[in-house]
Amino acid sequence: MAKDTKERILATALEMFSQNGYAGTNIRELTQALGLVKSSMYKHFESKEAIWNALLDGMIDYYARRFGSAENLPPVPDSLEGLVRLTMGMVDFTVHDERIVMTRKLLAIEQFRDERARALAGKHFLTGLIQMFTPVFAGMMEKGLIRRDDPEMLAFAYTAPISALIHQCDREPEHAAEIVARVEAFSRHFVKVYGEEDPRG
Repeated sequence: MAKDTKERILATALEMFSQNGYAGTNIRELTQALGLVKSSMYKHFESKEAIWNALLDGMIDYYARRFGSAENLPPVPDSLEGLVRLTMGMVDFTVHDERIVMTRKLLAIEQFRDERARALAGKHFLTGLIQMFTPVFAGMMEKGLIRRDDPEMLAFAYTAPISALIHQCDREPEHAAEIVARVEAFSRHFVKVYGEEDPRG
């Protein structure tokens, strides 16, 4: 039961922080939204800062297990079409998983206030993607699927536009379907430009 309450606190805090920011959310509003009294809240978290840090810890674990990380790399595709499928699966997750969407909004807001949020925003919006896709492209080069080049620069060239389009989905959710279609068009253009002859399609 205590675990359920703790998870409810974190879920509600994520929702409120992503909408109003850390400074724009107070403990009183959070407890009211949960139907709790402050003393019940403080049984689980000693402060708003403790809730904030628990949220970030949970986000790191959730993202790494479901999306990937430098320590949890996606498999190297066996075809150019496999790269497109891998990409679109990751995009589908990050655009439609509500927890990830709220976390991305939270980091976008709080990166200018909080040092830890700034580091995580940089990692999840760019550097972590480069770290994930550098070995993907290196592996595809070894398989003869894409022409040899600097895999880190290819990862940067590939992930930066996709990351920008993901943020556009956050700003314009009513256009998400067409933005995701644009991501796929970009991915297919990329493999057309950099791909070697791929008999496996």
